[in-house]
Amino acid sequence: EARTPLAAHNIADTALLEVRGLTKTYPGKSGPVHAVKGIDFKIRKGASVGLVGESGCGKSTTSAMLVRLLDPTGGSIHFEGQEIGGVAADKFARDPRRGAIQMVFQDATDSLNPRHTARDTILEPLRRLTGLNAAARRARVEELAGLTGLPENLLDRFPHQLSGGQKARVGIARAIATDPRLLILDEPTAALDVSIQAVVLNLLADLRTRLGMSYLFVSHDLNVVRLLCDDVIVMKGGEIIEAGPAAQVMDRPQHPYTRALIGAAPTPPAGPAALNRAAE
Repeated sequence: EARTPLAAHNIADTALLEVRGLTKTYPGKSGPVHAVKGIDFKIRKGASVGLVGESGCGKSTTSAMLVRLLDPTGGSIHFEGQEIGGVAADKFARDPRRGAIQMVFQDATDSLNPRHTARDTILEPLRRLTGLNAAARRARVEELAGLTGLPENLLDRFPHQLSGGQKARVGIARAIATDPRLLILDEPTAALDVSIQAVVLNLLADLRTRLGMSYLFVSHDLNVVRLLCDDVIVMKGGEIIEAGPAAQVMDRPQHPYTRALIGAAPTPPAGPAALNRAAE
């Protein structure tokens, strides 16, 4: 079955990541469940790309395959020109390339080990994926605390002793510890109070500028995507149904589903400065 031109849409100049025919199928009681159906897209170096759609559309499954937490059923994932989709997820966890693709999870409470301090959590990828010695790892943790606005006196606290915003900062510090070129953010503020969301989003925008990372921002919040993303990919039923520059997709959507998503979203803030005002 031929894919539509939109499904093969190229939103990249110099591709950091290129996905072709990416598929994920699960066994089901009444037959296979096709969670992701042969999608194609690229992410260019330094870009922030929003991946949007309703729950169950396949966006979280896609992000899990990209960071190699899930094995694809078919297709390819090229990162910096190397095919990584064929490397089994359990082997890729120890692959040096794993440090170049990191993830910030939806709920920091669920993704943090309750028996590990913030310091131990941030140290974990440094131990596993870098050749830094113990002294260099300790210094890097303190540097990361500064980058993410996490007071050093909180580094020896356990997750239950931290606020939601502080746990989010720990999760972000862990994700950027290995200097990734691509950061995948799976609804990173969904579990936070509204008052904290803008603070964390401002932090993510600042880190992208300072560190030069590319972002894949998985979200159902179209207003956040409008403010933070250069390009947008819209998924429905495991397929890409629209993609392009954020202003084009958000202001002149072509697909009825995209128009419905935008129509259902709350009134957007009046420009990027809205994040700063909300954080004050």
